Amino acid sequence: MSATHSSHTGTAKQQWAEGLTVFAAVTLMLAGILDIFRGIMGIAEDDVFVTTRSYVFRFDLTGWGWIHLALGVVAVLVSMGLFRGSMWARVSGVAIAGLLVIANFLSLPYYPVWSVVMIAFSGFVIWALCMPRSDTASLRH
Repeated sequence: MSATHSSHTGTAKQQWAEGLTVFAAVTLMLAGILDIFRGIMGIAEDDVFVTTRSYVFRFDLTGWGWIHLALGVVAVLVSMGLFRGSMWARVSGVAIAGLLVIANFLSLPYYPVWSVVMIAFSGFVIWALCMPRSDTASLRH
């Protein structure tokens, strides 16, 4: 009975881990697509964003749009690797989600609500990708 219970628990843990990876992939893809749109908005029209004069960090919004566009494209590419279960994509996913947190924190005064939403999305991605996984699920390349 304990062998059956152990096997069932291992399968449930593996399914949970794989489900979190799919969750992270979908969330990272959404965050990437949304960041691509945000980048296009910054490149095409600077006056879409509200500016705060007293913010410590000041950026050229067109340049900032290019940064968001690039981060969004990389996030979408990494999310595709996550759908395949690649270990490089898990590591890269945590890194790109961390960069998205930083970029969105720095752009808080220009688009505050959207920045907070993107920080939350990225935080969920980091959490999901850092959850422990079973050995068999994490050995896919």
